[in-house]
Amino acid sequence: MRHRNTVLESLELFREQNPNIWVSNMLAFLYVCENEGINVKELAQVCRFNEATASRSIRSLAEKDTPGALPPALGLIELVQNPQDGRGRLLRLTEKGRRLRDELDGIIRAGHTIVLPAA
Repeated sequence: MRHRNTVLESLELFREQNPNIWVSNMLAFLYVCENEGINVKELAQVCRFNEATASRSIRSLAEKDTPGALPPALGLIELVQNPQDGRGRLLRLTEKGRRLRDELDGIIRAGHTIVLPAA
């Protein structure tokens, strides 16, 4: 039996977090992994979302006790106060989010392709 390719294996890892996770939430998480400390407006720009979609994605990825958290509240991202702007919030990975990021990095390093080499 061949290995699942990298993309499918990564998607399955997200589905383990929540079987109904939306693609927009996966994208938001991946962009925060690459750009910890960005805000929702910046996330919306890099994801090509409107700010409302970016905000909903983050609230779904936040911890349950975060004000405004939305189900499934996966606990992967935390919103921290911006030290330069007391009103703004910056996006950071939680410990759970770091573990998921590290698992995804391991899958990517393994790099299984979709197409098998010709026999």
